[in-house]
Amino acid sequence: MNHSENVETKETFEYNYQAGKQAFENGQYKASITYLETASALVNRLSRLGGEVQIWLVTAYQAANAIEAAIALCEKLLLHPDSQTKKQAKNLIYILKAPQLKRPEDWMTNIPDLVNLEENTVKNYYVDIKAKPQENRDSISESSSLESEEINHQDNQFTGFALMVVLLILGGLFFWSH
Repeated sequence: MNHSENVETKETFEYNYQAGKQAFENGQYKASITYLETASALVNRLSRLGGEVQIWLVTAYQAANAIEAAIALCEKLLLHPDSQTKKQAKNLIYILKAPQLKRPEDWMTNIPDLVNLEENTVKNYYVDIKAKPQENRDSISESSSLESEEINHQDNQFTGFALMVVLLILGGLFFWSH
């Protein structure tokens, strides 16, 4: 391999590695897997950096619910020459093989899957919101304003009581300081 091929390989590796981490952090787990698998193929997998890429790949597999692939890769990493990679693999495999607890349905919050939502729909939604900011503010202020009759004007005597407590405390401090 000549020098220019080596530089190109390093640049391609770096691009895929960074893109894989970024995709993972953005919740794009399938894209993350694709980038990280490409990066893993371009680096010495037995190096510290190679181990780091593969640990990211394990977490991407886990996030994408490809648990079998995550466990299989993690088991390989238990034999990795880098001690930090081995340690992380050991911790991850413990988590991956742990029994899944069944949570009651009322503990869960359903988050809608927006993957299949068309891009135009999302763009139009944001455009519509931005196009009518004054209308939205007006409807909010109208709905949140209270009529004078709805407000409880009855004196609950809290202010008078609080004032009396403050005066007693100040009087006590004055008395004890002399």
